[in-house]
Amino acid sequence: MVRAALAGASLAALSGVALAQQSGTIPLDTIDVEGRGAPSGGPAGAPRLRPETAVGPVEGYVATRSATATKTDTPLIRTPQSVSVIGTEQIIAQKAQTLSEAVRYTPGIFANQFGPDTRLDWFIIRGFSATESGLFRDGLQLFQTSFANYRIDPFGAERIEVLRGPAATLFGGSPVGGLINIVSKRPPLDPLRYVEVGGGSFNQVYTAVDLGGPADKEGHWFYRLTGRFQNSDAQVRYAPEDRYYIAPAFTYKPDGATTFTLLTSFQRDNTGGAGQFLPYIGTVRRQALGLRIDRSLNVSDPLVDGYTRNQANLGYVFEHQFNDVWTVRQTMRYAFTDVRDQRYVGNGYAVGDATQTELSRYGFLTTPRAGLVTVDTQAEARFGDGLFAHDLLLGVDYKHYNLYDNQASTFPVPSLNILRPVYFQPSAYPTPYLVTNQTLQQVGLYAQDQIRLTERLTFLIGGRQDFVSSDVVNKLSPASSVRADDQAFTGRLGLIYNFDNGFAPYVTWGTSFNPTPGTNTAGRPFAPDRGDQIEVGAKFQPVGWNTLFTVAAFDLQRSNVLTPDPANPFNSLQIGAVRSRGFEASVVATLTEGLNLVGAYTVYGLRTVEGTVLDLGRVPVGIPETFGSLWLDYTIPAGPWKGFGFGGGLRYVGRSFADVANTLTVPDYLLFDAAIHFERDGWRAAVNLQNATDRRFVSSCSTVTSCFYGEQRRIIGSVSYTW
Repeated sequence: MVRAALAGASLAALSGVALAQQSGTIPLDTIDVEGRGAPSGGPAGAPRLRPETAVGPVEGYVATRSATATKTDTPLIRTPQSVSVIGTEQIIAQKAQTLSEAVRYTPGIFANQFGPDTRLDWFIIRGFSATESGLFRDGLQLFQTSFANYRIDPFGAERIEVLRGPAATLFGGSPVGGLINIVSKRPPLDPLRYVEVGGGSFNQVYTAVDLGGPADKEGHWFYRLTGRFQNSDAQVRYAPEDRYYIAPAFTYKPDGATTFTLLTSFQRDNTGGAGQFLPYIGTVRRQALGLRIDRSLNVSDPLVDGYTRNQANLGYVFEHQFNDVWTVRQTMRYAFTDVRDQRYVGNGYAVGDATQTELSRYGFLTTPRAGLVTVDTQAEARFGDGLFAHDLLLGVDYKHYNLYDNQASTFPVPSLNILRPVYFQPSAYPTPYLVTNQTLQQVGLYAQDQIRLTERLTFLIGGRQDFVSSDVVNKLSPASSVRADDQAFTGRLGLIYNFDNGFAPYVTWGTSFNPTPGTNTAGRPFAPDRGDQIEVGAKFQPVGWNTLFTVAAFDLQRSNVLTPDPANPFNSLQIGAVRSRGFEASVVATLTEGLNLVGAYTVYGLRTVEGTVLDLGRVPVGIPETFGSLWLDYTIPAGPWKGFGFGGGLRYVGRSFADVANTLTVPDYLLFDAAIHFERDGWRAAVNLQNATDRRFVSSCSTVTSCFYGEQRRIIGSVSYTW
């Protein structure tokens, strides 16, 4: 039925191109093809010279447009799906230094369930992991698996967009719960000069620059150079947290209809002490001596502990508008990451340790290298057929992923006493247990039509056919090498009605699929996991207010979920299905001049509806089902105290479970953030506190021997200048 509806809508749309200029057609929203060129990254209140576009800066806190949900520049109030947009001004005000920190005031998403991991960002959206296949940059996936991961510095982001619900109709293999799309900073049309220095807790010092503008007098060439350089310690002892990020970008505009932007970046991370893997008894609950393990304890060892990553991106965005109807775009990127990760990993208390003071450990080493080529080519037609207005999108995308994986371990390594830790303890060199070459290719054909049935009623229909092949060559056991070929059709339907007062109820339905790496006990490749969702919600943008309210109720289910085999813990069974039903609400507003508000609330029920006897009807481990946040920031707009401001936020995360049987609970927690700042004549000085009361808490536990402390109090001072 979905295929037939899609085909009918597409044929009707194409036949109507010749009627595009007929009178009586319902008008489409206009799009500013020039983009916004006003400075971004500077102090709040900097002048904005051009209307907002889906890839440009956000005016203040409240975004009005996005392309993540539709791949077209569409007003959020006319988009029948849940989307949140975090702009540069909010990132600066909250002093978010990781992607996880940037989205923590957003509904539906729980970040860093494994604590403040210095290696990468972890995300759960609507109860399902989005870490591996849910990270996108400029609309192209940054697929990461087997420790070959990417991390994006939020200073390089113009905006961060969180799309909740299935997105496979446009993006192919992706999580059922949603995805995160980072829009890179691009060359501005007007001069931009911004520098920042700062530092604070854990011996952190950093500097950042953001320079850009026209490169010639004729206005055809534009540039941008963004960089951030940090030296710091991690919150656990004997581990650095250093980062070096630079991103040159260039734009060529030969005329008003054509734009070519080259986007590049290079980043090096040098850190350690990641993934402490502490026992439940001793973190959530006191151990035998009535103690809790020190939050700063490094379970690894400086002798071996170290994590380095070199990642690079080289790509472009091309757009050409042929006429008032047709526009073509192509986005391409080559991404590369090279990782070395070696450490000792906690494995519970040593056998026979009645005092629960000796932590058992094992050695781990991995050196993955991955390369990813992604290309997305689109043709968009905006026209009327005499009855309805259409925004038709036709596209094809391609992904080619290569992974060279090497993982090794050693058992045992010397234990670690939590009261009197002794370091620089050698062990045998890790022995490889996994050496593979993996290749994944995906080709997708998609079509989407946003049909304005009336001035107020918009109908969205989309469909996609994907073809996926993967090869895994096992170097240690060639007989275990596998090849898999899959194909899948996914679809989406949506309906939204826009009242004159700014109220817009909507309903949407969509399906998803996501390739699952690995093989079952018979040596056959796992089938892709599948998902579907129905969502009913409403958006409210009161006329004359700079405010956006959203509410959404959803019911989604993911099938073909991997479940641990009760008979063999080293195997997985693909018999699971998990259902998530819940409610989200959010508000982003500028209440008065200088006063900004961000609020979010999420509650859902997450249950395993198909699986083994052990997990059937249970809540998956490590996932809270309730969380909320509220942030207020005020800058005095006039008078002798003009430019002085302050802000604060509350973040609440509900309980989760530490075991499959749901008998061990990780308590809920409430955190407080604060900020004080002063802005004048291009200068901005600020002090931010994260977890200001230094609340001790456990983010989550994945097993009884794998619990993770949350962030400690962090104080950050910064001074910036824009001119």
